[in-house]
Amino acid sequence: MTKKSIAVIGGGVSGLSSIKCCLEEGLEPVCFERTDDIGGLWRFQENPEEGRASIYKSVIINTSKEMMCFSDYPIPDHYPNFMPNSQVLEYFRMYAKEFDLLKYIRFKTTVCSVKKRPDFSTSGQWEVVTESEGEKEVHVFDGVMVCTGHHTNAHLPLESFPGIEKFKGQYFHSRDYKNPDIFTGKRVIIIGIGNSGGDLAVEISHTAKQVFLSTRRGSWILNRVADYGYPFDVLFSSRYKHFLSKICGQSLVNSFLEKKMNQRFDHEMFGLKPKHRVLSQNPTLNDDLPNRIISGLVKVKGNVKEFTETAAIFEDGSREDNMDAVIFATGYTFAFPFLEDSVQVVKNKISLYKNIFPPNLEKPTLAIIGLIQPWGAIMPISELQGRWVTQVFKGLKTLPSQSEMKAEITKAQEEIAKR
Repeated sequence: MTKKSIAVIGGGVSGLSSIKCCLEEGLEPVCFERTDDIGGLWRFQENPEEGRASIYKSVIINTSKEMMCFSDYPIPDHYPNFMPNSQVLEYFRMYAKEFDLLKYIRFKTTVCSVKKRPDFSTSGQWEVVTESEGEKEVHVFDGVMVCTGHHTNAHLPLESFPGIEKFKGQYFHSRDYKNPDIFTGKRVIIIGIGNSGGDLAVEISHTAKQVFLSTRRGSWILNRVADYGYPFDVLFSSRYKHFLSKICGQSLVNSFLEKKMNQRFDHEMFGLKPKHRVLSQNPTLNDDLPNRIISGLVKVKGNVKEFTETAAIFEDGSREDNMDAVIFATGYTFAFPFLEDSVQVVKNKISLYKNIFPPNLEKPTLAIIGLIQPWGAIMPISELQGRWVTQVFKGLKTLPSQSEMKAEITKAQEEIAKR
């Protein structure tokens, strides 16, 4: 029997695990990677390619090695619990070498389009057009796994900040930040208090004259290191803790976690307490931010109302003059320009069954891998998604009816909206 051929789009962490999952199920994967190397988000470059997420040189992963490793390839014992980006990338290289994955990847190959074949309703096959070194090629695949992630296009909402076009200092998205040296002796505003915003505020505060951290809603600040020096995710991600949360209910768990966080750093006192509960949205992971705030090197401000040529005016009426730079740590948007209407992204949201399968297809032969924002690492989740998807592709698992999938998607979206 001829092996089913599977297109894997993207050679990052989700792409690597998807290749391996295909091989384990006897499928024939071909991975298309637009750049010349693996690693995706985790491969630091001074000048990153357009359409690829970029990290700054000092990035340290927010999940411990115990919780982020693949199930069958532990991270070496001598690696630290929380690894710098260079070691994260090295781990992916070791994983790819161990399971001989690189030979299935076509580097410097861009996927131009993914379209249903005319007989899709019976065959479930896709026509995939790729381009490499100016040459286009047409392929036919029995299944497609999209592994391009959700950190693709920088979200720069300049229209929400009147006057920014008049600002005489420099302004840019955090994607373009690489090191703090250019801000020596300057006054800098960072807009957004996600993980990137917190990291940049801390790092730049070591060289800048003053850093202002602007946030609309505040955030819960979580340390990587928890009680007794254990990684936070190891301490809280246990079957016992999960069992307790089921018994006690989310409200009580929220209260417990918020109390623990406030014991180290009173969020309300320092203007960071958000309206949402801690489990409703991802917290900001940062070990040093409270120390920089309490020492005055980082000052927390509310949302920016408008900019002038040299100043920022905030919604509470306060004003900061003689500003030199603005960094927008405002996140990313994602898109699938190569896909036809099978998958539609509306306002950075997408309707997928179990965050993987488009519900409207006649055949379940298209899957989106790793398009999630979990409390924890993406690697184990991508691996589990890949296992399930390849078994669906192979016919070992079946999906519910379209109506059942749509109903579950609606229910999940309603639950998220309540947070």
